[in-house]
Amino acid sequence: MSDVQADPATPPADAPPADNAKEEARKAKAIKKWKRWRRIRRTLGVFVVLFIIAAVIGRIYLASWVTWYVNRTIDRNPQYKGKIASIDIHLYKGQYSINKITLSKRTGDATAPLFECERLDLAVDWNALLKRTIKAKAFIEKPRINFVAEATPGQNQTGASAGAGPWLGILRDLSPFDINSATVHNGSLHFVAPDRVPIVDVFLDQLNAEVQNLTNIQNRTNPLNATVDLTGRAMKSGQLECHVKFNPFSYQPSFQLALRLLRLDVTETNAFTEAYGAFNFERGTFDLVIELSATEGLLDGYVKPLFRHLQIVGPRDFRGGNLINGFWQALLGVVELPFQNAARDQFGTQIPVSGDFTTPKPDLLTTIGNVLRNAFIRAYLPRLEGGSTDMSGLVFKPGTALDPGQETDFKSK
Repeated sequence: MSDVQADPATPPADAPPADNAKEEARKAKAIKKWKRWRRIRRTLGVFVVLFIIAAVIGRIYLASWVTWYVNRTIDRNPQYKGKIASIDIHLYKGQYSINKITLSKRTGDATAPLFECERLDLAVDWNALLKRTIKAKAFIEKPRINFVAEATPGQNQTGASAGAGPWLGILRDLSPFDINSATVHNGSLHFVAPDRVPIVDVFLDQLNAEVQNLTNIQNRTNPLNATVDLTGRAMKSGQLECHVKFNPFSYQPSFQLALRLLRLDVTETNAFTEAYGAFNFERGTFDLVIELSATEGLLDGYVKPLFRHLQIVGPRDFRGGNLINGFWQALLGVVELPFQNAARDQFGTQIPVSGDFTTPKPDLLTTIGNVLRNAFIRAYLPRLEGGSTDMSGLVFKPGTALDPGQETDFKSK
């Protein structure tokens, strides 16, 4: 009897022919399946390689195409010219970036460009994609806007060029899709009068803003569906905060605005007041509260300017033999002094504003009455009065202004 055992995988010599045929068919089927998957893997590999090559080539040509698109968009505007430093493409973000963009007037010789920024990012809004619509979002790093007022008309720069449409339309057209939201970081806004003595530069800086829902992808039923939230600093001292709701689809302006400017050092504005009012401030702070609402171009609201610890005339105003200017400032101080609220050392009023948006009409008699109310009845506080229903409960950031209902006094720094 043999000790060698038969291989169980090998069919016995006396196995039926049908079993051998089944085994051969199974092996052939396995080989065929393996070959099919090998072809699929090879095909996928070829596609991956081709995709990578196409992506590299597309990336190279895409940068050139985007550069051409940006330059064409800027150059076709008849009133403004521009230049850019470079463009970066971020395919994985669906975004491209324009580095160091500048827009200037084509005519005249303005002393500064109208618009410039360190970087402008335009990207696909992924939140909009989730709502089955293609929109864009913008991020603007260190933008600066310069409005220039000079004696020569050709050198003025207001941004309102006849026949060219809004200059912001150039930035809007840089995106192939409608912009639904925008973020501004560390921006500034300047009003410059270089031909005045002294040179005037009134500015807001450290501006940060969020603009949301410009195309109403959130399907809000409220017509004031878009929002703007802005913070910043005025003339190195004043704290600025502004909130706006508006309807971007309205033919006539429809919005609600609430703004507060707090603790502006008025001496920082002396170049402006000397140039346009022939007086300056010795000391004092300025608070401003604005609450406006407009419905189809009909405006209603108020402006509340408040001066505290104000002093206009000082010994230096009579130096250098300029007695006329000194007496003028003394007259301003004498007129203002009797209408100060003694408890808060404050001069102020509340100015009602109403009428058509393009030609609003302040109520002069009520304004004068409010000067007397502030002086002799009760001092106004830098807080919202609740004129706009939807924004009456608005609470500003702690430390920037009084919350509604709070009566705490401010102390001048």
